[in-house]
Amino acid sequence: MSRARPINCIIPPYILDKLLDSEDSEVRRAALDTLLVTARLRGERAVRASFAGAAAPGDGRRTVFDCEQAETLSSAVLARPEDGPEVADPSVNRAFDALGLTRDFYKEVFQRNSVDDRGMRLDGYVHFGFQVNNAFWDGRQMLFGDGDGKEFSNLTGSLEVIAHELTHGVTDNTSEFEYHNQSGALNESMSDVFGSLVKQWSLKQTAEEADWLIGADVWTPGIGGDALRSMKDPGHAFDNPQFGKDHQPDRMSKFIHLPDAKRGDFGGVHYNSGIPNKAFFLTAQHIGGFAWEAAGTIWYESLKASSAQDQFQDFAGTTFQKAGELFGAGSAEQSAVLSAWQEVEVPVKGVPTGVARVRRFAANGNGATGRGDGQAALARQIGALNDKISELAKDLAALKGAK
Repeated sequence: MSRARPINCIIPPYILDKLLDSEDSEVRRAALDTLLVTARLRGERAVRASFAGAAAPGDGRRTVFDCEQAETLSSAVLARPEDGPEVADPSVNRAFDALGLTRDFYKEVFQRNSVDDRGMRLDGYVHFGFQVNNAFWDGRQMLFGDGDGKEFSNLTGSLEVIAHELTHGVTDNTSEFEYHNQSGALNESMSDVFGSLVKQWSLKQTAEEADWLIGADVWTPGIGGDALRSMKDPGHAFDNPQFGKDHQPDRMSKFIHLPDAKRGDFGGVHYNSGIPNKAFFLTAQHIGGFAWEAAGTIWYESLKASSAQDQFQDFAGTTFQKAGELFGAGSAEQSAVLSAWQEVEVPVKGVPTGVARVRRFAANGNGATGRGDGQAALARQIGALNDKISELAKDLAALKGAK
């Protein structure tokens, strides 16, 4: 049974909970207001979800509105339409530009027509509420808080944060990963992956050049070198007296079990997303070059092929299968995918754990005589494993359909 989706927001609840303990009364008040706003938006989204129909298509046209620190969208004033000029308010221009970059990334890289692939309008609302420490995707549009100026700066200041939130819309219209436990962590991870890729694409950075950080530009403006999350090094995005140490795990043996409730981050979706995040980072590093080209395509095609209740191992198997379909069984790209998931301790069903290590050894040229024969044999072995995985996927789909 499908579950109602909560409001998607970039700031995890445990960060806001920490702010409630701040010695600064203004920071405490901003955190409380943010939590109250989030709860209200969650209720509004649940009501909208009960009605049929989708947002009207508009060729991905952008429109930015100014809430003027109110929390009602109906009173917001038009600030910049798609064909409008740059305005004096930098928040408006940053939101407008980031919406456009995200839209253009999906169109140029994946031939996707806006977040729903049907030309959905991209509406953004800046200056939402007073010192709200969050950015939201409510299933229909983007809302940006100004931040409290101490722990958070204006939330329009981070391209990957905006692309992260819009990618929740892409997930809503593809896999529909349910927002709890492992499927919820996959949901969050997809937004981090493509949020980071939008930034890398806009800067034309290779996987080696990218910082792989999420939210560094808007979180703790007075502290340098930290971020909400690090895809390269989950668990090491931050470590300071105010928030403590980043507890994101980077492998299954460190998986964090939390209650499947709002106070438990719906089973730790913002925590455990570090595991698939690290798998994507490793895949991109093993392949090299621009991460959106090979690794990003594998992940995007896998997102479209996934189901709402898929777990980490399901998605790992899908990425392995898609890598084989896109680049060939036994290819360097498929071996990179397999090796990455094995490094974060998520096995691909039917594939022995030693296969990826042997394949990478051969690909790196460390073999002596007979290297070509060894590579051919490994390609045949991985091809056979691909066939087995395809059969398992068909059997699983049949079982799900019979329920």
